[in-house]
Amino acid sequence: MAKQGETSIKKDIDPSQLKGRRFGRVLTKLRIITRDQVHEALAIQRSRKEKGERILIGKILIELGYIKERDIMRALAGQAGMRMVDVDEESISKEAFEAMPTETATTYQIIPLEFDEPNKKLTIAMKNPDNFRAVDDLRLLMGFKVEAVVAPEDQIDRVLQKHYSGESSSMTTMMTELSEDEQLASFKGRGDSIDLEELVTAAEDNKVVRLINLVLLQAIKDKASDIHFEPFEDEFKMRYRIDGILYEMVPPPLHLALPVVSRIKVMASLDIAERRLPQDGRIELVVNNNPVDLRISVLPTMFGESVVMRVLDRANVQLSLDKVGFRDDELSEIRELIKKPNGIIIVTGPTGCGKTTTLYAALNELNDPVTKILTAEDPVEYDIDGLIQCQINVDQDLTFARLLRSFLRQDPDIILVGEIRDLETAQIAVQASLTGHLVFSTLHTNDAPSSILRLADLGMETFLLTATIEAIVAQRLVRRICLHCKEDFVPTDEQLMELQLKRDDVQDRTLFRGRGCDNCNHSGYRGRMALFEIMQMDDVLREMIITDASTNVLRAEAIQRGMRTLRDSGLLAIYEGQTTLDEVVRETIIEE
Repeated sequence: MAKQGETSIKKDIDPSQLKGRRFGRVLTKLRIITRDQVHEALAIQRSRKEKGERILIGKILIELGYIKERDIMRALAGQAGMRMVDVDEESISKEAFEAMPTETATTYQIIPLEFDEPNKKLTIAMKNPDNFRAVDDLRLLMGFKVEAVVAPEDQIDRVLQKHYSGESSSMTTMMTELSEDEQLASFKGRGDSIDLEELVTAAEDNKVVRLINLVLLQAIKDKASDIHFEPFEDEFKMRYRIDGILYEMVPPPLHLALPVVSRIKVMASLDIAERRLPQDGRIELVVNNNPVDLRISVLPTMFGESVVMRVLDRANVQLSLDKVGFRDDELSEIRELIKKPNGIIIVTGPTGCGKTTTLYAALNELNDPVTKILTAEDPVEYDIDGLIQCQINVDQDLTFARLLRSFLRQDPDIILVGEIRDLETAQIAVQASLTGHLVFSTLHTNDAPSSILRLADLGMETFLLTATIEAIVAQRLVRRICLHCKEDFVPTDEQLMELQLKRDDVQDRTLFRGRGCDNCNHSGYRGRMALFEIMQMDDVLREMIITDASTNVLRAEAIQRGMRTLRDSGLLAIYEGQTTLDEVVRETIIEE
């Protein structure tokens, strides 16, 4: 077995003896400095603190000439219960390098030192002892027992540069390797005739593990919102959803369906023996110091299990009202609405249009020490400090309605109901609003005016709706034109007709589109923006609702009273060069 480099911590010091101790105590235990020198540094630190200057003891010890930067790293490693080593590049075995895929090494900035294959134990070196989440992620991603040590940054960079700077494993190469693997090929056409032990072995196969890691890291890098694994009769498809559009990736061999699904189930702590019922799970990772949650949904189909992984990358989400995409006039209108003492504000739109993000942004703005905010969600998508967030659990009969009832006894100021799905939930939301609470919720409707009909269909009395609803906000997401390949163009008459525009309407305007480049995967789009339609209630609209006015009449009156429709918002975005005619046609409906 390959030897590690000589450790910098003396052999008689067990790192577990240093774990959690004070910084100065660790340095004395390592025999780097004496107790007197620690007390001298502490006295200087206290005197500086009295003058309003905050300085770490390590910096003071460096200024005094007692220690070097490297000693600080040794002590920090000791505090984390880890050894510090010098990397001897020549002693790292070929097996160790092969066990660590390029994507993993470069993403987490770590290198392998030893790989004990029979015991599936990998020893890695990392630059920073604070990067302990990398160890948890590797255990989850690679299925190994992982032991971490700390090594100097320059030594790790040198190994990364030499061994991992080449091209990452390409998906095509990986698929070729997998299709040639005889052991995995034995799963072809086996159906239900596979026992549990074989499934576990397949899920732990190194090639399968590497494929899943590559798929995950690539999806996070490409800012994909979902990853789909779909079994069909003659193929096993893999697709990413980027900016709302599905893109097909290099398909894995058909016989990989079972090993891949089993691997994902193991990572999400799901039952790999259960293949006849839907299952839901969650995987939590930290990639490039950013927390990433993966929501896993497994669905049995005719030809195997279909898996969808929803990627919730918190680094990509702007939970701030001024970053959601409201125009200046819309932003001031929304800010006025969310400061009302009571009432119901509904955000509506199809699945995946950003409703939850908009509501979180509103709650984030209202989140302060004097406001109690409770949320009932299915599931909780982002953890926000200061909010009391509760997750629906239908198996335990913990429904929106049941949670809401309990909320009213918790003395809240603001309540978020993830979705109004039934009459009971709607009634309790109305009750909460009438008793002095501000309630936020979502619905699935095409636009703001049609939400009234949807709530009435659930069985809500119109007089209760008019007494409680303050505003309904409809939204859609359209793709932004890629800034790297943006170009002006002249639309055809057919394109203009789809938006009911005439040539004269765009005579003095320049319209844009994306030509397609490497930055946007040749789609012409990069990122998305929201379009909004805000229907704010007033006495006239309330009177119309009470007299059961139709959705079309309600919409016409709301427009007359200043409501900007989704399509009008889309036209503004087109004229400003942010999106294209095609996107607005795809995402909005024509007002009748």
